[in-house]
Amino acid sequence: MNATYRETIDKMEKKGVNAEYVNGWACGYLHNPKREEQRLNEAYDAGYKDGWEGKTDGFASWAGKK
Repeated sequence: MNATYRETIDKMEKKGVNAEYVNGWACGYLHNPKREEQRLNEAYDAGYKDGWEGKTDGFASWAGKK
């Protein structure tokens, strides 16, 4: 993995970002396929979209939401 990936995941974990958002972001950033439809949720979708676009600062609204 590259430094951006590691630093962003670390930053999100330290800020207590919703785990579904973090997982979605990681999958999107790596351009992995999305989860199967029945396991999708709002946090995962938001993270996936941000990760796909390479955004590293879109997680603020998901911080502190378990």
